[in-house]
Amino acid sequence: MDRVFEIEEFGAKPDISELSTTAIQKAIDACHREGGGTVLCTPGTFLTGTLELRSNVELHLAAGCRLVASTDLSHYQQFSCEGFHPEHAPEGCTEHLIRAVDAHRVAITGPGEINGSGLSFYDTSATPAGGRFFSKPQTPRPRMVMMCRCRDVRLEETSFVDSPCWTFWLMRCEDVSVRGIRVIGDQRMINNDGLDLDSCRNVVVSDCLFRTGDDCIVLRSISQMFDEPSACEQIAVTNCVLDSWCQGVRVGCPGDGVIRNAVFSNLVIVSSGNGILFEFPKRYLPADGKAGADVGEISFSHIVMRCAGAPVKVAVEEGIRLARLENLSFSHFSIRSGGPIIIEGSSQTPVRDVRCADISLETAGAETVVCRHCERVTMSGVDISNRQAASAGT
Repeated sequence: MDRVFEIEEFGAKPDISELSTTAIQKAIDACHREGGGTVLCTPGTFLTGTLELRSNVELHLAAGCRLVASTDLSHYQQFSCEGFHPEHAPEGCTEHLIRAVDAHRVAITGPGEINGSGLSFYDTSATPAGGRFFSKPQTPRPRMVMMCRCRDVRLEETSFVDSPCWTFWLMRCEDVSVRGIRVIGDQRMINNDGLDLDSCRNVVVSDCLFRTGDDCIVLRSISQMFDEPSACEQIAVTNCVLDSWCQGVRVGCPGDGVIRNAVFSNLVIVSSGNGILFEFPKRYLPADGKAGADVGEISFSHIVMRCAGAPVKVAVEEGIRLARLENLSFSHFSIRSGGPIIIEGSSQTPVRDVRCADISLETAGAETVVCRHCERVTMSGVDISNRQAASAGT
């Protein structure tokens, strides 16, 4: 039977006015030193800054437990690991609440809550920019969980609430199971992505709820982040609800490396923006200006979607040359959207081998399907209706 290390026995106080970082870290370190087990976060509200998970440690949040992130940036650490280049970190910061580096058999589990105190990092008295998002503050906004080169990772059942920036940034992790978690972010906060999988391998995400202002699930392979490139591959996402003010799913940016062999199935996507996005614009080029993403073998099936923008948008801006963008499949979709399905490459990068099958699309836009700079796009069983056109004819 796993040994249990209760955080209150190490001095943690269920008192929001008292910082418990040192006590919780002592419990984690003792668990790791004794060969592993469970660090039990007992019922109550505990205030904390940056914590580091270690090998063979399960951080378990009991029902009624809340770990609340400090609003004081001095209580956070910068993320670092060998070969990592923090100067290229998106949003210009690497502060974080929980980290794990080169660890194995690490887990965050249990029905409790981790709260990132996200709104404390914004001026909430200001009108959200464009009537939607609060303006980005000048100070860094910590991410909630950052893991790098970890193996056998489990994230189960816990609620992750109001991360100031990306909720999860998993980098080069392998054998990852994400099951039954809830990621809930105030949708007026920009960049509070749900799950960013960056050059990860062998990942299963299932039975989760994501409600975020920014993208719910993201596949990336950020080439500049490490000394050596690594692929994002063997990813399966199923039985999830994705509610976003941006995109339900985003795959890739121009400066990424290899992203391949991913399956998304049995999803409900609700979005104030787009549903599924493969977008490669010049504005997302890395500092060195080099594109070259290699994206292929990505499948989406059995999706129910309601979105204000494009339900599927595969777009390469003119002037961008990727290694490839091909072998994409979209099947068994039920869509009600404000815009068309868009499959649009560039003259330098045509989109190749796209399959659309058994799709019901009802859109309010002036167009229903847009294809440009494409090769071998096949459509079968695609039922299209245009609410705008129907209204104009009555």
